[in-house]
Amino acid sequence: MVVKLGLHYWTYTTPPEPELIAPTLARTAQLAEAAGFASFTVMDHYFQMEAVAPAEEPMLEAYTTLGFVAAHTERMTLGVLVTGVMYRYPGLLAKIVTTLDVLSRGRARLGIGASWYEREQRGLGVPVVPMGERFERLEETLRICLQMWSPDNGPFEGRHYQLAETLCVPAPIGRPRPPIMIGGSGERKTLLLVARYADSCNLFSAPVDELRHKLDVLRSHCEAEGRDYDSVQKTVAMRISPVDEPEAFLAAARDYAALGVTELQVTPDRHPAEFAEQVGERIVPRLADIG
Repeated sequence: MVVKLGLHYWTYTTPPEPELIAPTLARTAQLAEAAGFASFTVMDHYFQMEAVAPAEEPMLEAYTTLGFVAAHTERMTLGVLVTGVMYRYPGLLAKIVTTLDVLSRGRARLGIGASWYEREQRGLGVPVVPMGERFERLEETLRICLQMWSPDNGPFEGRHYQLAETLCVPAPIGRPRPPIMIGGSGERKTLLLVARYADSCNLFSAPVDELRHKLDVLRSHCEAEGRDYDSVQKTVAMRISPVDEPEAFLAAARDYAALGVTELQVTPDRHPAEFAEQVGERIVPRLADIG
């Protein structure tokens, strides 16, 4: 299977003028699609992540941004890498993703995770709950989304969420529903939820032996859940720059492909439109020989 590329748009700082955010985003998405990128994702943050840049840097709301991108593209899958489970009530999240799917004509993907960035949560009044509860809420959210994307419009009774009816009209266009991606590599909870509910996992790039171990854990969970391991798509968020280190990037792509990875997400490390164009010219054609 051919290894695909996803563009992960994580910063709105370049160029620095706020009035240029929209045209830069549109041009980058169009260049990425023309270059052969298979997916386009954004972060679910309201403050920039302090680990990579000052929190005060520009940040846009994720699903509004993807609606804008949908209007400027035609083929790429669109998703959040990944939705923070604490940021939206599950029933509303299912409607938001459905709306994106309908307006993009079936291109939405629900990427979701347990959320973690407490500064923005406290700053904006989002409840901060213990990790164990976040994972309980994550599982209930997955169950609610799956029910809302099914013929069952009945109630949902969970520990944290109670819905009187799970009506979702119009239904998503994507069939049988928008695919679900769970982000994270936690072996006891996250990868179990992947095996139980998801169509794909998203792992951080790591040495091959470490990544193989994570996938072996996923395989074990799939066996325990009666799930076909090969039915789960494996994706990896890359740390190696495909522009600055093309040979190292391609070597890692070959190693990951041998493990069954089918999509690599890359993040712009320069002007995003230039990045998309350069990756399209230098990397995408060479990926055709990998898989």
